[in-house]
Amino acid sequence: MKRNKQYILLLITATLILVSGCKTARKATSGREGIFKGKEVFMSSVQQKALQFQTLSARMNADLNIPGKSLSSRVDMKIVKDSVFQLSVQPFLGIEVFRMEFSIDSVKMMDRMNKRYVLESYESLKGETPVDFNYYNLQALFTNHLFLPGKQSISPEEFIQFFYVENEGLAELRTKDETGLHYTFTADNEEKLVSTLIANATGSQKLQWDYTDFQQANSQSFPMRMKAQVVSGNENKGSLTLNFNKIEPDVPVRMDFTIPSKYTRITYAQIIKALSNLSK
Repeated sequence: MKRNKQYILLLITATLILVSGCKTARKATSGREGIFKGKEVFMSSVQQKALQFQTLSARMNADLNIPGKSLSSRVDMKIVKDSVFQLSVQPFLGIEVFRMEFSIDSVKMMDRMNKRYVLESYESLKGETPVDFNYYNLQALFTNHLFLPGKQSISPEEFIQFFYVENEGLAELRTKDETGLHYTFTADNEEKLVSTLIANATGSQKLQWDYTDFQQANSQSFPMRMKAQVVSGNENKGSLTLNFNKIEPDVPVRMDFTIPSKYTRITYAQIIKALSNLSK
C-alpha cells in the first residue's frame, strides 16, 4: 500500500497547486521500414519540431480528478528555459492562492491561504518520490519535449540509449533509468510527441502524459491539451487535464518568489500528507 501511494506522488506534485482553493517493456514489434526515417533522423526531427523557446508564458485551465474529488482552477505558467519555471494558481478572479517554483536544484511551494511554504532540495527528496526530481525532465513534460532521464538535453551521441520501434503509424522510443523505471515516448508520423509513459519494471504503476489538440504558437506546433494520469494495477488513481488558452514563447517574464516573513515553513512530506488525506 505504501508503494502504491508513492507512485501517486508524482501526479500529486504536479497537481498539488490545485488543492489549495512503470510499465513492463513490451516485446519489440517490427514495423515496416520507410514509414518513418530511421531512429537518428526521426529523433532529430521530433526534437526540432518541439516548441523552441528561451522563455515561455502560458495560461491554462487545470482540472484535477482524484477519488472523491474534482477541482478546477486557472493556472499561469512561466518558464525560463533550463533555469526555472513557476505555476501560479488563481481560482478566484485572478487572485493567487498557491505558487510553485521548480529550479535546477530545488522546489518551492507557497500556500497563501494557509500562510505556509515548502523549500526543499531535490537531494533531500530522494526516497520520498517514486521518480527522483529533475528539473529538466519536469520542464520537458510540461513543454512536450523528449528527454533522457536525469539529463539536461539529448545529444545525437545519446540516441543509442533509446530503443526504437515502429508500429501501426506510430513510433516508440524507449529507455530506462538507473532505478529501473521505464520511459516510453510515442510520436506520430508527423514527428509530434503525443505521449510520455513512465512506469515501473512490472508495469503495475504508470504515469501517462498525453498531448493532443496541436495548434500553432508563434509559427510552431504546441499541444493545447495535456492529460496526466496515474494508474496502479488496473485502477485509475487520479488525473490532471491542462487546457491551454494562451501560449507566448520568448516574451519577457518576471520571476518572483518572495515568501512573507510570517509564513510557516513545513516539509514536502507534511504537505503531501495533508493532500493525501483529502483523497481518502
